[in-house]
Amino acid sequence: MLDESLLDTPDALAEADRRALLRGAAEAGARVRTAARHAIEAGVNDLKPDGRPRAILIAGPGAAAICVADLLGTLAGATSPVTRLAPAGVAPAAGALRWELPGWAGSVDLLLIATPDGTEPGLSLLAEQAYRRGCTVVAVAPAGTPLTESMHGNHGLFVPMATAPYEQDEPLAASAPGALWALLTPLLALLDRTGLLTAPPEAVDKVADRLDHIAERCGPAIATYSNPAKTLAAELADALPLIWTEGVSAGPAGRRFAAALAELSGHPAVVAELPEALASHSALLAGRLAASANPDDFFRDRVEETPALHARVVLLRDRPIGGLTAAPAARDLALSHDTPISELEPEPGGELETLAELIAITDFAAVYLALASGA
Repeated sequence: MLDESLLDTPDALAEADRRALLRGAAEAGARVRTAARHAIEAGVNDLKPDGRPRAILIAGPGAAAICVADLLGTLAGATSPVTRLAPAGVAPAAGALRWELPGWAGSVDLLLIATPDGTEPGLSLLAEQAYRRGCTVVAVAPAGTPLTESMHGNHGLFVPMATAPYEQDEPLAASAPGALWALLTPLLALLDRTGLLTAPPEAVDKVADRLDHIAERCGPAIATYSNPAKTLAAELADALPLIWTEGVSAGPAGRRFAAALAELSGHPAVVAELPEALASHSALLAGRLAASANPDDFFRDRVEETPALHARVVLLRDRPIGGLTAAPAARDLALSHDTPISELEPEPGGELETLAELIAITDFAAVYLALASGA
């Protein structure tokens, strides 16, 4: 159960935050700036590519690599296909994972390796395989790891991951806010140089500024009633979030939110894009999870028995209200089933800025839900 009193007690939040998740969320803007500097020092801005790669292949473990691939694929659009190479193995341990290049991969393709670990033998083997095939290889990982030596030995470009001293004590959660921006930022700079997407230094600076702004709005010292992340966490405490996204950039933000809820707080969620969500999730609003199903029993033991889990719609949008939108239909469907709805829409800005705002607010919400529920 959620301890709502903890949300408005900064000292208690700090004590409960044994994984430094809040600190990682608050320092996201600084992490972007550090990662951008690491990319420059590694020589990314000096690259003179001959042309666009035929395809982008992305390899790495866990939710961080999945989210990076999702975001880059969304931002690149149809310019080049972005494919994540899913690992095989008998366990999610670094030593057990293996990656394979597709049979068609060759000299006109680009392999990106993104990992917050860097000790995976399978990624070193993948880099060697890519070198033999003639693929260009770029890796972002912690400095001083086995992958660093492998990249230098196979003539790849290595960018040290922007890490913090407190992250040395224990492995980062794959959905930790700091891990995402540390891995994503150098790859944004790289793909900007290749012309696959638009992420010049000034746009990256705006992303960092927007992340700083969200950290001020959603920080632990800001009371729940004026803190969108704490409010959302409290609303989702006893709910099954139905995360509905509208707009191209909102899609990966919604999928990232669901992954963060699952990993950080053990909270399930389902994601769908509008307008298809209205059909695919309509049965969830009318079935056992509906707000009107199993009404609260007056005689239920509220100490020993947990409340029933009911659906709550979370609408993430990245397009103006005046545009073509299914939001009114989404609100009508939810309200017709007595289902509460939470809405997040970013302030105006570029695509990278608005995407960063949606990710940042939902990251803070996932962290607050994890801390207040004792996860």
